[in-house]
Amino acid sequence: TTPDAVAAPQAAAEHAKDAAATPADAANPAAPAADDARARIETLLGDAAQYEKVFTAFKTAVVGGDRAAVVEEVRFPLNISGGRKITGPGEFQRNYEKIITPAVVKAVSAQDFGTVFVNQQGVMIGDGQVWLTGECLDKACTRTEVKVGTIQ
Repeated sequence: TTPDAVAAPQAAAEHAKDAAATPADAANPAAPAADDARARIETLLGDAAQYEKVFTAFKTAVVGGDRAAVVEEVRFPLNISGGRKITGPGEFQRNYEKIITPAVVKAVSAQDFGTVFVNQQGVMIGDGQVWLTGECLDKACTRTEVKVGTIQ
């Protein structure tokens, strides 16, 4: 499932609270290791390598301004801010600057995969600007496809 416009800000607030409670610095031996994100993904969502592959491809495309490559990593309909949806690649391209805003570019470029926030809804980039979600491809959910499901 994809986070909705209400859940994403709530998760971002949880992330901020968690980050404030447990600073991840090298001087703090209780601080989470970078591999914790991968472990959390494996526990909650499945194949961390699949999430990392999409994260890396999306980050490279966004930072490089490669619109075609950005679209390749998006699942449609795409949830965007204001509870709206983008139905397909053409509509995404026509509204690219409204979707991939400077704030989204900044959040994506600053995010390291090892420090992403993870919950049962997916993987959050920044403070909820982008969500990566998995979708089951069969009834048993033995095969999944990870894509960007929300950009706000």
